[in-house]
Amino acid sequence: MGESADPPFEETYKRLFADAPPKSLPELTAVAECELPLIDLRQLNLGDYEGEACKKQIARASREWGFFQVINHGVSPELLQKMREEQVRLFKKPFHDKMENKGSSFSAGSYRWGTPSATCLKQLSWSEAFHVSLNDVLGSGGFNSLSRIMEQFAKVVSELSQKLVEILAEELGERSDFFKEKCVASTCYLRLNRYPRCPVVPHMFGIMPHTDSDFITVLHQDHIGGLQLVKDGNWFAVKPNDEALVINIGDLFQAWSNNVYKSVEHRVVANPHKERFSTAYFLCPSYDTVIDSSAEPRVYRSFSFGEYRKQVQEDVKNFGHKIGLPRFFVQTQ
Repeated sequence: MGESADPPFEETYKRLFADAPPKSLPELTAVAECELPLIDLRQLNLGDYEGEACKKQIARASREWGFFQVINHGVSPELLQKMREEQVRLFKKPFHDKMENKGSSFSAGSYRWGTPSATCLKQLSWSEAFHVSLNDVLGSGGFNSLSRIMEQFAKVVSELSQKLVEILAEELGERSDFFKEKCVASTCYLRLNRYPRCPVVPHMFGIMPHTDSDFITVLHQDHIGGLQLVKDGNWFAVKPNDEALVINIGDLFQAWSNNVYKSVEHRVVANPHKERFSTAYFLCPSYDTVIDSSAEPRVYRSFSFGEYRKQVQEDVKNFGHKIGLPRFFVQTQ
C-alpha cells in the first residue's frame, strides 16, 4: 500500500486532540445559507446605461458585503475544469513528495499544511495548499501540464481582477491606473487549496476565520461548500454556484478606500465526509507600495505592503492569529 496523500494531522497535532477541553474546540453553531450578490459582467459590454448600472452593483456589493459573485467573467468552463483536474492530480501525490516539491517548478516552501503555531484546536486549519508566486508560473516554459494550465488561468484571472479594481477605483473617483502600476505579475499569488475530509471531531476549521491581506481575491470553488462569511455580525454559509467566481475585498483595498469597501472576515469549515477544492488568486502590490487614502479624515495611517505583511506575521507568531488593519489606525489625541 502506497503512502497516503493526506498530511498527518492527527499524528502531528495529537497533543491538541488528546483530552481537548470544549473551550479549545471551534464554536461552529448551525448557520443560515446565503446567496451572495450575483453580478453579470456581460452588462459591461451592453451599452453605457447597462455598463454603469453594473459598475454600481459591483461597488454596492463591495461596500455592503465585501463579497460578491460574477458570471460571464471571461474564464472559460473548459479552463476551470482543466485547472481543477490538474489541482486534484497534484494533491493526490504522496505527502512527502509534496513536502519535498518533487516534480514541480514551485519555489521551496510553497507547500503548506495545518497551522504550525496552533496551541489549541480552534487555531488549527484542517487543509493543505500550494501558495505559488506567479513568478513560478508565468514564463516558465510549460514545465508540465500543471504549469501550462496555471499560466493560462493566472493570465485571464489577472485581467479580470484588474478590471474589477479599476471599476472600484473609478467609483471612488480615484486613479484607476494605480493597480496596473503596483500590482504586476511578479507580486501576485495563486493558492491551490485542498480540504481533506475531517472525521476526527464534529467541527473543525478548514481555514481559521481571517481577512485577506491583498487588494482583491478571485476564488473558484467546487460544489461541496464550506465557505462562510460575516454579514451584519452573523456568520452565513455561502451557497456554491458552479457558474460563478467569488470575489472578495482585501485589507489593502479597505484601507486604500478609507473603509468604503469592506474586507470581511471569512472561514472554511471542514466537511466530515467529503474533500473540498478551491483556487484563489490574490491581487497584491510590491512590498514597497505605500497604501494611503486621499480621503479625510483618514482612518488608517500610511503603511507599505511589506510593513503590513511583517506585522501580520509577527502577530500570528505571538498571538496565534492575525490582527490586521486595527494595527494601523490613525492615532487620535
